[in-house]
Amino acid sequence: MLAYQRKGQGPTLVLVHGYLAGSAIWAAQIEAFSRDYDVICPDLAGFGASADLTAPDSIQGHAQLVLDLLDHLQIDQFDLLGHSMGGMIVQSMAVMAPARLRSLILYGTGPQGVLPGRFETIAQSRARITEQGLATTARRIAATWFLEGEKAAGFALCERLGQQACLQAALASLTAWEGWDGRSSLADITARTLVLWGSQDRSYDWSQPEALWRGIAGADLSVVPQCAHNVHLEKPKLFNTLLADFLRGT
Repeated sequence: MLAYQRKGQGPTLVLVHGYLAGSAIWAAQIEAFSRDYDVICPDLAGFGASADLTAPDSIQGHAQLVLDLLDHLQIDQFDLLGHSMGGMIVQSMAVMAPARLRSLILYGTGPQGVLPGRFETIAQSRARITEQGLATTARRIAATWFLEGEKAAGFALCERLGQQACLQAALASLTAWEGWDGRSSLADITARTLVLWGSQDRSYDWSQPEALWRGIAGADLSVVPQCAHNVHLEKPKLFNTLLADFLRGT
């Protein structure tokens, strides 16, 4: 079973982290939203406190593990947010269990696993992990998630979480991306949806959030200026305000 953090009471809000991260990346959101929500933040298999678990090599495999955790916790209905790779996972969850979602937030993500415009190709990431080691690669990748790079306030946390990941999960996740394309399933997503994106994101260029926004019926869009991939760490107050405003309409 996946490790997780849980705090608060009320409607359930599930936050799914991305590649080389963990539930600890949501500390500010746990603190802010646990006043009104039952906030659940899983650590994906191979990452964070679940680093001892073997990671699936498919996005659907990760999605099933998160659903299994929610079944274990007897959570039927929930609001669902996914960041980056977590955004791919929650798209799959929205298709696999549509009746369970009250709303969906797709943050810093897109409908393609093979990302056009990413700062480096999947093959380059795989080669660098193998040649340079996970610690070095995690540090380098984390720096791309912030406008200020290694000087950003949230960089140290992201570097630490990246180094906690197991090598198997880091490589299996890249394979999962290569095998996943959610574009044909966007029309099947029926949950009320917000697409949230930092305008300077180097992982997902504009074509990716645009495809989500245009492909999911009725989706709302929020573009945050002067932010890169980790808006919730670069501008946490603004991120929380946007998220809270959307959730209030659910």
